[in-house]
Amino acid sequence: MHSKEHREPLEHRDHHAHMTRRILLKTDTRVLPILALLFLCSFLDRTNVGNAKIIGLAEDLHMTNAQYNQGLAVFYATYIASELPSNLVLKRLTPRLWLALLTCAWGVVTMCLGFVRSYGSFVAVRAVLGLTEGGLLPGMVLYLSGLYTRAELALRIGIFYTAASLSGAFGGLLARGLSAIGPRGGLEGWRWIFIIEGLLTVLCGLLALALLANHLATASFLTSDEQAFALRRLAGEARFSTASEREETFQWAEVRRGILNVQIWLSSTAYFAILAGLYSFGLFLPTIINGLGITSNSNQTQLWSVIPYAVATPVTVLIAFLSDRLQLRGVIMLFTLPVAILGYAVIANTGSSQAKFAMTCLMAIGMYSSVPCVLVWNANNSAGHYKRATTSALQLAVANAGGFVATFIYPSDQGPTYHKGHSIILGLLCYAWVAVLANVLYCCKTNRDKRNGKYAMYEGCGDDRDPTFMMVL
Repeated sequence: MHSKEHREPLEHRDHHAHMTRRILLKTDTRVLPILALLFLCSFLDRTNVGNAKIIGLAEDLHMTNAQYNQGLAVFYATYIASELPSNLVLKRLTPRLWLALLTCAWGVVTMCLGFVRSYGSFVAVRAVLGLTEGGLLPGMVLYLSGLYTRAELALRIGIFYTAASLSGAFGGLLARGLSAIGPRGGLEGWRWIFIIEGLLTVLCGLLALALLANHLATASFLTSDEQAFALRRLAGEARFSTASEREETFQWAEVRRGILNVQIWLSSTAYFAILAGLYSFGLFLPTIINGLGITSNSNQTQLWSVIPYAVATPVTVLIAFLSDRLQLRGVIMLFTLPVAILGYAVIANTGSSQAKFAMTCLMAIGMYSSVPCVLVWNANNSAGHYKRATTSALQLAVANAGGFVATFIYPSDQGPTYHKGHSIILGLLCYAWVAVLANVLYCCKTNRDKRNGKYAMYEGCGDDRDPTFMMVL
């Protein structure tokens, strides 16, 4: 009798662990590859203009460097404007339909970039591209936060975010190949980059429509027993149930609670600084490498631009894994950001071309590996669907304003050293480190206040104010 009483809980734990592994494996293999593919398409279609620029886009459209930068800035303005509204409608239209629709829409718009004939049409199409792309990343973060527990989220976001660094590597190779098509059919080589990559994006959107699940309760890749277990597993996490969030009705009070949250402004401004670096890196890396004098033509430059992204990819996955294993977000960033800070400090102040190129690898490693932590940190510390939807979108709206900075800090007349541009990003990354430290300390204080009973009036409220909901550092 005594042995049976001990055997049953052990058998129960074994069953729980077995079911958890099965559900995670199925969800990881059916959802993450699709999201990674969509995100890769998003980054490709956002930054391929940098590849097109060095093989004739600006010359053929008779654009000055200032006009080119203005066209990039318009994209970021519409991109930012679309993020919060997109996240608020995602629940009503369902993630599967909305994410697929956005992908197909910006794929078509990207194809249109291959047919622009003037600066005006270039700016107009880039504006529409921003509107259609803006909802993807906040939508994916919100979607994943309903499929995984808080302890599982960073690695999964890290996995699909590596698609961003892969897109840099893949984008350089793809641009090299596609540019060789033209001139053909009356179209220059740079136009074929947009046309073919846009067509591939549309196909990926249709694939997402066919294969994505809206939530685990109706996922076709899970059995009925697995669906029920998955919901119980998510609902059992500190009483903050994903299942109950699906029944939550919209309230403006939750939107206000998200907007007035201290953590979101610390994390979003830190992310703003990181994205200013990431976007300028993606947009101007071919130009920077071109100015180092280590390549003899634009085709070699495209290939050399693959290396920093390829180096950053495995490191990003490793850092995301450690972040989940240690259940730390901001603390991890306090160690990853200095890698990028070192890279920018050296590249801005050295004359060696070889050293400068080596620093581009450090810059990529430090910035890309920090992003999964900052992305998931907000989702970890927000409970309640509409509060999390608000903070996820707001964080990205503020952060993507870094795109405005990115478009104007590397003017061609500062090449090939770009000392001013590198120094600006260096300063921003130093600010990001301070903001992350402040957020870690704020979360520590909130947890201490909860343990001391200062949040007792919120017990049982079912959101992140509950004293049992501890902030992730």
